[in-house]
Amino acid sequence: MTSRLAFAAICIALLVTSECARFKRQNDEDETEEKSVEELCENRPPDEYFRLTTDGDCRDVVRCDKADGNIGTRLAGVRCPTGLAFDIERQTCDWKTNVKNCRQVETFDIDRQTCDWKAKVQNCNRLEKPRKVLPNLKTDEPICPDGKLSCGNGECINKDLFCNDTPDCKDGSDENSCSVETDPNRAPDCDQSQCQLPDCFCSADGTRIPGSIEPNQVPQMITLTFNGAINIDNIDLYEEIFNGQRQNPNGCQIKGTFFMNHKYTNYSAVQDLHRRGHEIAVFSLTHRDDPKYWTSGSYDDWLAEMAGGRLIIERFANISDGSIIGVRAPYLRVGGNKQFEMMADQFFVYDASITASLSRVPIWPYTLYFRMPHKCNGNAQNCPSKSHPVWEIVMNELDRRDDPSFDESLPGCHMVDSCSNIQSGDQFGRLLRHNFNRHFNSNRAPLGLHFTASWLKSKKEYKEELIKFIEEMLDRNDVYFVTNLQVIQWMQNPTELTGLRDFSEWKEKCDVKGQPFCSLPNACPLTTRELPGETLRLFTCMECPNNYPWVLDPTGDGFNKRR
Repeated sequence: MTSRLAFAAICIALLVTSECARFKRQNDEDETEEKSVEELCENRPPDEYFRLTTDGDCRDVVRCDKADGNIGTRLAGVRCPTGLAFDIERQTCDWKTNVKNCRQVETFDIDRQTCDWKAKVQNCNRLEKPRKVLPNLKTDEPICPDGKLSCGNGECINKDLFCNDTPDCKDGSDENSCSVETDPNRAPDCDQSQCQLPDCFCSADGTRIPGSIEPNQVPQMITLTFNGAINIDNIDLYEEIFNGQRQNPNGCQIKGTFFMNHKYTNYSAVQDLHRRGHEIAVFSLTHRDDPKYWTSGSYDDWLAEMAGGRLIIERFANISDGSIIGVRAPYLRVGGNKQFEMMADQFFVYDASITASLSRVPIWPYTLYFRMPHKCNGNAQNCPSKSHPVWEIVMNELDRRDDPSFDESLPGCHMVDSCSNIQSGDQFGRLLRHNFNRHFNSNRAPLGLHFTASWLKSKKEYKEELIKFIEEMLDRNDVYFVTNLQVIQWMQNPTELTGLRDFSEWKEKCDVKGQPFCSLPNACPLTTRELPGETLRLFTCMECPNNYPWVLDPTGDGFNKRR
């Protein structure tokens, strides 16, 4: 008899009518319920992957393909490579031991208008979502005096009290309309007369080239970024990619950006990457696995995670030049205005967490003095609505179609790891070259290739294809592999291709020689009260601290005694 999974696979290839119109799905009590394709896809975005069953090896997922014409909605499926499993929460393939939700089944949460694990949904017995009271922001005649706006109950309060994370209206309505589009204190639309380089850059749709340079004179910048801890599991990969022999057209070694989290990181390796001119940025201190912690994080949460993470890196990787200026939110769960307020206060220059949907012309990085030039996309959609003196290195989604001239349209993917249809090196190579051409033949916005090392190492052919692509690009004279910071440096001082050989901002640590600061780092076995029962090794060329650095004790000096 055909299994549920096999039946689903058959249905994926057919028009969703007749015998393929309904699917059996197992819930967490092992009871079977039938769901039509339309029911499965109701209120579900087309780029979200989900499971039809908890049977099998956790590799197979589907998404809703809302086709044109009379076909209607159908399911399109993908399969993770052998040895990997699909993580529903993070929407990516990962090593199976890292995926903890293979046996979990989704339920729709009316309050949050999204699917979540059934154990987390507390409103299954309620028929409708309680309506939030909204403020009266648009009325035919002014209700309140100048400088004040009306709450839902007619109460007038100062405009600047709206969307400050504190309910000031008695009905709480001042905090119920705070998106990028509705926040009454939102950043203004781009005004190029008020936004001038080097401090500010904006454009109406995000596609304008800085300095109004002709596209054929713009260097095609490619950024290779890596997320996660840096240690013995991936140092060999980084050494192979950045072997010191691959040089940009200006004679400088190619560079990458490393968004690193603290636990399991070897700080002597971080110190050497920094010595060789790579950019070190912060991916958080704890990398907590609760996505809502990041989306709803307080100012102090973001301060501890990002500023605390930077403090640890600076101390134990001996980085004292103030070059750690970028952050990326775990799971790309942007923390709204609180995250960016913290960044401005702590002199972080840029964020690299916000994604832009796949479009014909990609988007250039921009500053957040003015309104974002694209829709708030990505996980939880908690983008900053107010004005912030911070750059956004936007993550343009990649087109993952095998043959863009033939294949039907697919949702883009922001991390290369999340392009779940990549099953071979050949597919990966086609993705790299097609997306390069997409950027190069339009406005030459920086092409971001974002990875976790484990994905690149999951198949030898992935690494080989990336290296082949890099060397192919370096045979040209108009492509540069640079860090996120170097992208901003070029945007602040736009320089045509003919002048880049002498572009001083890209000459720092151009061709680094020499040896690591230490050949045998201290392997410090440490504990902390914050992680009871765990002994962790901290590898560093610096002295061992007293405790394992963590949120309440980032220096490892010990907890201050309360009086």
